[in-house]
Amino acid sequence: MTPFSRLAGRCLIALLLALPFTTHATQSLRYPATPNGDAASPLVIHGALDLPQVRPLLDAFHRDHPHIALHYRNLTTLVLHERFLQAPAEADVLISSAMPWQYRLANDGQAQPLDTPAARRWPAWARWRRELFAVTFEPIVMVVNEAIIERFGEVRSHADLLTLLERRGESLRGRVVTYDPAISGAGYTYAIEESRLSPRYWELVAALGKAEAALAETTGEMLEGLIEGRYLVGYNLLGSYAQERLADHPQLKIVVPEDYTLVTQRLALIPRQAPHPEAARRFLDYLIGERGQEVLARDTPLGAIHPSLEGPGTAAALRRQRGEALRPITLGPGLLATLDDLKREALLTRWRREFTRRERR
Repeated sequence: MTPFSRLAGRCLIALLLALPFTTHATQSLRYPATPNGDAASPLVIHGALDLPQVRPLLDAFHRDHPHIALHYRNLTTLVLHERFLQAPAEADVLISSAMPWQYRLANDGQAQPLDTPAARRWPAWARWRRELFAVTFEPIVMVVNEAIIERFGEVRSHADLLTLLERRGESLRGRVVTYDPAISGAGYTYAIEESRLSPRYWELVAALGKAEAALAETTGEMLEGLIEGRYLVGYNLLGSYAQERLADHPQLKIVVPEDYTLVTQRLALIPRQAPHPEAARRFLDYLIGERGQEVLARDTPLGAIHPSLEGPGTAAALRRQRGEALRPITLGPGLLATLDDLKREALLTRWRREFTRRERR
């Protein structure tokens, strides 16, 4: 082998090592450290954030920090939480849209502070102390098949959906899908918020039950059924996921409700027992910095929060478009109340009672 061939071989190996690869069985991404003479620094991130949405952010971070060997695991919200409780020293960063559970961890002293200029400048409404940071701004939407709109008219609000289900529930039997709040942390959070926001929320739950709506654990599961045609209406999906997955499915219309639109934020923290705290601080600082937030705004549908960003893909732009209809879930002590065992059981009991009302008639 000539010297040139050996050099080319080394370059090819280095290039391949720098590329991320996906582990499908565990829904994870790995970015090996680029061999450049520096000691590799591991970083383990557990997130309730699907791979297509998180990949642009991880790609950009790893380009800037090639010496970090990054491992990202995608988990459902409640699995992420339970896994942390069982192994609090496993992950360096936790990211989840199950806001009450993330807030509880920080409130219980399970998060360590981030003391950087970016953390100090982060909007007060989007953080708790300097330990828990909202990093996205994502509306909760409906998805309606055009066949329903053509047959029964536009669905623009929660009131429209309730009317549709009450009048046309028989035609939609088994063709509607929403979260199961008993098994989805995100779904439970939305149920709590809507029960406070809307005096007709429980009527809507009863109407969903009467239509024999299917119950799902994730937005991805709902979108798959909508794309396959098993469902014609989806209720309370993450708008960020819907926007990306439905780009090539024009028969499925995303509806941002006009009467009120819940907005969730994914909350990020560094566990107190993070095994690689320096790498964790570097990542979280990147995520809330202007550079990382630009990636979110430009390359993902997640919605950037950084106050200096105002163009497409930002919270500022969405506020201009939707105004007072937006109802961001508040990052504050009120989230803890939603996890009180008695209150949680009371809400789930009523949810089941309203949803199964048809069975008692």
